[in-house]
Amino acid sequence: MATIDVFNGDADGLCALHQLRLAEPQNSQLITGVKRDIALVHQVQASVGDTVTILDVSLDKNRDALLDVLSTGAQVRYVDHHFPGEIPQHEHLTTHIDASAEICTGLIVNELLGGAHLPWAVTAAFGDNLLSTAETAAQPLQLKAQQLEQLKTLGTLLNYNGYGATLDDLYFPPAELYKRIQPHTDPLSFINEDQAFVTLNEGYASDHARATSIKPERCDDHIAIYVLPDDPFARRISGVYANELAQRYPSRAHALLSELDDGSYLVSIRSPLTNRTGADELCRQFETGGGRRAAAGINKLLAGDLERFASLMSQQFTPG
Repeated sequence: MATIDVFNGDADGLCALHQLRLAEPQNSQLITGVKRDIALVHQVQASVGDTVTILDVSLDKNRDALLDVLSTGAQVRYVDHHFPGEIPQHEHLTTHIDASAEICTGLIVNELLGGAHLPWAVTAAFGDNLLSTAETAAQPLQLKAQQLEQLKTLGTLLNYNGYGATLDDLYFPPAELYKRIQPHTDPLSFINEDQAFVTLNEGYASDHARATSIKPERCDDHIAIYVLPDDPFARRISGVYANELAQRYPSRAHALLSELDDGSYLVSIRSPLTNRTGADELCRQFETGGGRRAAAGINKLLAGDLERFASLMSQQFTPG
């Protein structure tokens, strides 16, 4: 009987799985990928008696594949914070899904484990740009300001590593990064002892400097749209830079469009922090779009749809 772990390759997915496996050690098969590769359940090859855990990927985007897995007789545990759509009712399926704007999968896992590995849940929340939520969750840890800032940096960097069109864009494949995190019960020990942290920190600083030199293509009081070039740095930085812009301009929605080699765009959307809703609704109007209320994306926005996208974004986030 196999144990299969399916998880998003971003900070939330990594930290959610790490918490679970610290509490429930298993030599599991890992299925993951770049952050935007959310149709991961299709890769599961399960049999009767197998145990499958699915973390931080949309059930709405994986419903058919989930039903296929359940039909094999495998037991499935599904933990997530994205829009789920209709949740199947099945004797072999257990779900812990909360699509609230101020929750992430790492925090849901933290609740399930009774706070057993809270520092990693805080790191997940920071990575998902839930800064005030992370700070509140961290209060029982009584961390020094410097330590809390280190967890924020780690969450940002783990999230940064997940963005890209393919694994070639990333500094570390998420499965490899998870294995490097695995020995560390404390995020601070990973920061201090693994060279991966230094590599990601230096890469982020370089990519960030290039991104901040780019001016928005469209900007008003309610939305801003940035177009980044067809370059790995742009695809890596897009999501985390979108988070930063959301924090800097909390009443404005942001879209970062990274050009792809076929002329289409990889899109990251952030709702205004003052009203963390609408990003998922906007993105679901496009075939490859999805996400959650505060943060969502489109894997492939055709160039011919750019004007429609800009118009819909303005309608979504302009009051009145």
